[in-house]
Amino acid sequence: MDNIKEKIDNLRAEINKHNDNYYIHNTPTISDKEFDELLRTLQDLEKEHPEYYDPYSPTQRVGSDLTKGFEHVVHERPMMSLGNSYSIEEVEDFLRRAQNGLDGEKCEIVGEMKFDGTSISLTYEHGRLVRAVTRGDGTRGDDVTNNIITIKSIPLQLKPGNYPDKFEIRGEILLPWKNFEELNRERHFNEEPLFANPRNAAAGTLKLQKSSEVARRGLDAYFYYLLGDNLPYDNHYDNMMAVKSWGFKVAEQMKILTSIEEVHNYIMYWDEERKKLPVATDGLVFKINNIEQQITLGYTAKSPRWAIAYKFAPERECTQLQFVSFEVGRTGVITPVANLNPVLLSGTIVKRASLHNADIIKTLDIHEHDMLYVEKGGEIIPKIVGVDEKSRMKDAQPVRFVTHCPICGTPLERVEGEAAWVCPNKYHCPPQIAGRIEHFVGRRMMNIDGLGEELVYQLFASGRVEFISDLYNLTKEDLLTLYGIQEKSAERLLQGIEKSKEVPFARVIFALSIPNVGETTAKLLAKAAGSMDRLMAMSMDELSSIDEIGPIIAESIVEYFAEPINCEIIESLRVAGLRFENEAVAEAVMSNKLAGKKIVISGVFAKHSRDEYKKMIEQNGGKNVGSISGATDFVLAGENMGPSKLEKANKLGVKIIDEDTFLNMLAD
Repeated sequence: MDNIKEKIDNLRAEINKHNDNYYIHNTPTISDKEFDELLRTLQDLEKEHPEYYDPYSPTQRVGSDLTKGFEHVVHERPMMSLGNSYSIEEVEDFLRRAQNGLDGEKCEIVGEMKFDGTSISLTYEHGRLVRAVTRGDGTRGDDVTNNIITIKSIPLQLKPGNYPDKFEIRGEILLPWKNFEELNRERHFNEEPLFANPRNAAAGTLKLQKSSEVARRGLDAYFYYLLGDNLPYDNHYDNMMAVKSWGFKVAEQMKILTSIEEVHNYIMYWDEERKKLPVATDGLVFKINNIEQQITLGYTAKSPRWAIAYKFAPERECTQLQFVSFEVGRTGVITPVANLNPVLLSGTIVKRASLHNADIIKTLDIHEHDMLYVEKGGEIIPKIVGVDEKSRMKDAQPVRFVTHCPICGTPLERVEGEAAWVCPNKYHCPPQIAGRIEHFVGRRMMNIDGLGEELVYQLFASGRVEFISDLYNLTKEDLLTLYGIQEKSAERLLQGIEKSKEVPFARVIFALSIPNVGETTAKLLAKAAGSMDRLMAMSMDELSSIDEIGPIIAESIVEYFAEPINCEIIESLRVAGLRFENEAVAEAVMSNKLAGKKIVISGVFAKHSRDEYKKMIEQNGGKNVGSISGATDFVLAGENMGPSKLEKANKLGVKIIDEDTFLNMLAD
């Protein structure tokens, strides 16, 4: 019997951990199906052994997405989760149970899309929005009304209609595929962590403290359930059509189904057609239409008995490889890319997918014109997960990694201890030069607003900007010759270039693209050297003596400044007026509360930016480090913490704290 209790306790702990990953950190580590299997096992054990009942068991509650910083509001009616199914047989079982619960009474079914976003509950009084609350733990959630108001598809004042004086409506906040792709392109350019999928992006956006940023990202909302007294109709479908007439966005895919055959056809149809929708979906929902019948069927501890979710299998498509191209990055690393026959996947047309390196090509055993399996599953970057070897063409040759740079023709070199091959022609290989220019203008570097990838490549291709220092010689006439640039945008660009001269010395170092010198290392160098002249003159030994600067970084710095082209660029930047030394008055040290502590920052934060938190750590005596190790004192984690960092922190037993705990630590 003790073994049974131990198994129950372990299952509860494991499920609670997965709930935390999913709802708090937005970083699930297992699939929905695997999670449901764990939960079902626990439910069965608890049913067989009622002596081990625990009111706090995860079978008795819904996972939580509560965060601090918002007012917590108790739901007037609990927001429960739906039970999941993964086959037509499981949907049939649900319908059979419902009919048995209704003593064989005939019932209509409503089929609708299961959107993959973040749940919301809105309360309206006299036709006006009064409150918006997240699902939270199902009993209470966060008041996010100020952010919800910015979503244009949510009515603040209803159109004339037969709505009750007070009602609650529930729906899903979504980030459309188009906006999601654009947001991640922007974050990639700014070297910020990418959102794994639109759901994470929508959840993170909804919890931002700046409503203006919420509005900028372009959230959308679909609504699927009306609650309250004196509802206009006695059935779910007609109520939702009424809701639509009041000004709410209701999915066009909602349909009344009268037989299991119609349910099956609905599943088959939308398993394909959903891929064309502008927002992410991960399944369908089937509900008993009649409200009296819903009341009769009632609820389990965590789910309604009158509704069930049907989850689609992860998206995977098989498409033909056209050819493999080899692309050169800013640091000279050669990345193989599979160019594919276009295929629709997770709302977007996929034509290319990274193969990462030579070892992966070899492991997958990819041959010319193979049929490749591609997955996206909400990820921003499509990935090749396998090869259909049965359809391989006769006499097809294996794809071979290039031996010379595809742009400048220089023989490639293998990075010792890594899978990467690089072009060593750093200062004359065009994509490396253009990549360094693009890095230089980025937000966390020189922050020259308006200079995106396309414009940088126009400037480089036209010969107007060959090196980063050439940016400071641009004129309005130069810019007006570029495609898409008008007089006002040219003036803004010139203003941005001029303003970049005020960027602090540490960011100038980071912007130079010195190999192995990231943002944190650049700050250490700026603090230790104090000026560009001193940094350029430092020896290997002097650099290695700086805390956290090892021999590899030190060697990279010495080699960088030994290159005549780099010295010429730096002199040109000096003449342009960039800051080449720390300010005369050092930033004040606020306290020594974090003295000697090594801290890793991960995720997206609501109250301060990552840069601001890094500054706080330094001003209170702490050290920012980029990776987790046994020497790390704690991780400051925001929304969307990287799953690999989370796993490593848990494995090493490194403490993880949220931003409120961190701020309280400094305030004490």
